[in-house]
Amino acid sequence: MSMEELSKTRSGSLGADRPDRLLAQPFSGWTYEDMNDAIDAFIKDSHLDDYAHYIRRGAFLAQSKHAFPRGSQRPDGLMLKDFERRYLRLEDSPRRIDKFKQPWRMYALVGLCSLAAAVQGWDETAVNGAQIYYREALGITGKDGWIGLVNSAPYLCCAFSCWLNYPLNRLLDRRGVIFVTCLISSFSCLGQAFAQTWRQLFAARFLLGLGIGPKSATIPIYTSEAAPANIRGALVMSWQIWTACGIMLGYIAGVVLAGVRNGSNDSICNHQAGNLLFYDCSLNWRLMLASPMVLPLAVAAYIYTLPESPRWLLMRAREGNRKKYEEAFLALCKLRHTKLQAGRDLFLMNYLIAGEEINMTQERPFRELFTLPRNRRALTASVILMFLQQFCGVNVTAYYSSTVLKDHAHYSDQAALLISMGFGIINFVFALPAVWTIDTFGRRNLLLATFPFMALFQILVAIGFLLPDLSSSQHILVVLGMYLFGIAYSPGEGPVPFVYSAESMPLYNRDFGMGIVTSINWFWNFFISITWPKFNTAFTTSGAFFWYAAWCVVGWFAILFFVPETKDRSLEELDRVFSQSTGENMRFGLEQLKWWVARYVLMKRGVKKPEILAPDEVPEEIIDMRGEGEYYPGLYDEVVDEEKDYGRGTSPT
Repeated sequence: MSMEELSKTRSGSLGADRPDRLLAQPFSGWTYEDMNDAIDAFIKDSHLDDYAHYIRRGAFLAQSKHAFPRGSQRPDGLMLKDFERRYLRLEDSPRRIDKFKQPWRMYALVGLCSLAAAVQGWDETAVNGAQIYYREALGITGKDGWIGLVNSAPYLCCAFSCWLNYPLNRLLDRRGVIFVTCLISSFSCLGQAFAQTWRQLFAARFLLGLGIGPKSATIPIYTSEAAPANIRGALVMSWQIWTACGIMLGYIAGVVLAGVRNGSNDSICNHQAGNLLFYDCSLNWRLMLASPMVLPLAVAAYIYTLPESPRWLLMRAREGNRKKYEEAFLALCKLRHTKLQAGRDLFLMNYLIAGEEINMTQERPFRELFTLPRNRRALTASVILMFLQQFCGVNVTAYYSSTVLKDHAHYSDQAALLISMGFGIINFVFALPAVWTIDTFGRRNLLLATFPFMALFQILVAIGFLLPDLSSSQHILVVLGMYLFGIAYSPGEGPVPFVYSAESMPLYNRDFGMGIVTSINWFWNFFISITWPKFNTAFTTSGAFFWYAAWCVVGWFAILFFVPETKDRSLEELDRVFSQSTGENMRFGLEQLKWWVARYVLMKRGVKKPEILAPDEVPEEIIDMRGEGEYYPGLYDEVVDEEKDYGRGTSPT
């Protein structure tokens, strides 16, 4: 029986109303004969006879990590080598740092993807300092609508270009999309530097959105498909952390390049022939806008030195290009320590893709996002977080802090740029702890703990703008509130939305869900960017920051009632989490709020903390992984002591 036939059989046995069980519990209930049949069928289909030894042993490891316990002889004669055991023990080590001991090629891939993330952040904040100068140089000072349109142009394009991610990946593959979008980013940044009118600048920045949108959707997927499962969350989160790094670099570039001659001074340019860039030749803002162009060229130059996504190669192989099977295996060999691990992951990926194809044929994954209650709750929670990432007001600071500080707090150009740079540094530095806290403290808890402080610090900024213009207290409150807001935002609402959205969707329609929520994020990014200049005038600067503080309060209650925790949950447990009705989630949130008030406000001891899920039980429909047969009696029941010994400090090498 082929793997596809086994998958369909198992899908039916696990229940037609729970198709995700096939993906959440691979090889559950498979007998030794089932596994052998599937392995033989896969090797025959893939023409990987030269690597059959690694794939066969890896397939049994994919079924159970205890398939080769030390001291037990398997009747089929398969066994592991000592160095293979050492690397497998690293995967399950209780010391978290051991999970980060990965091949250098894996970290080269993560490093280049992080560099591409920094490109995006730099693209976003290059305009922050530049707009102080280009408003006058291009003759749009006081024209809030045009300034907002120019600044928001990339995000308007991103709201639509994210939907090109699927066809672009079909045409160019993962690395090809990254290569092309990085070139677009580089050339459009250069084009911004040569703009002579605000319309030309708008066109160049709109084109920049073609480089930002598909890249922002492809790189997290590329990283997650290449990374080992045990550190996938931390590596995927590197996208947001290094975006924050790019934001910081954009601010730094604004400070460094501000001293270059200013073309708004007629005594310097004066429309004289031979002057650089003709008239309005201010080099400072032009160099600021062009400064991000170098990093994407470095990414484009080295992206093809890295292996393609193994999962993407497998999908191509299953569509008929059989040579891609070997490419996928060799790619995994570069991204894993041993060929055994590569064989295991290849076999497992192929099975999961087969399951996805069955589900996508039987159901309609795009429609399921809205019709199935479990998926709809996950989509709702993800949309809430993406919306709040924009309406907490962080990008007002990211895009407009320099002009706000200059025009409304009466800072000099240089001081406004330096203060904005400080915010960028804080945004990056305080995002780093989230690598650890997001998996220990939890996604939901991070958000609930930081949103009240975000509201408080936005109020602090608003009060600062209410004080008399020449008061030193105004300066202190505005800058202090801005910096403290960055400290509260960076470890919570900064990285959590993208991580949460990626893990909350079922595997078989995750691409569709991520496309929707990413597009929503960019749309509200555009909305905030284009409306701020007029919004600032109509509401006053103080009123605008009070408005975003109010949204932080609203967001806290939305998270409390509609965003369940996903920390430390496997796929099947996440299915249980999002299967809880919205009413149950709201009741739990209310009980959690009552418990917090009783415990920390009224200081009552012994108050029982509410839990939304009952203690873990093995669902009846889940078949034991040992299978139905008696081929290896007691094999998986044996207590494996080597992991315990390793946890006490035994060296893995």
